[in-house]
Amino acid sequence: MEQREEELIREHVNHDQELKALYEEHLQYKRRLETFREKPYLTAEEEMEKKRLQKIKLAQKDRIMEILARYR
Repeated sequence: MEQREEELIREHVNHDQELKALYEEHLQYKRRLETFREKPYLTAEEEMEKKRLQKIKLAQKDRIMEILARYR
């Protein structure tokens, strides 16, 4: 996410529980994906899990952006 989105999230995360939950999950998926990026080689199962997490993370980002649009 860009700096402006990060600032909006920090500004509204304390009073918007949906935003808070989505952002925390988004960060968890980001950390999980980083573990895959650190590996030199992924098994077929790991590659499938990586793709699954990427899709979930993207869907969450889309939802976060919808929420942020309300605050702009």
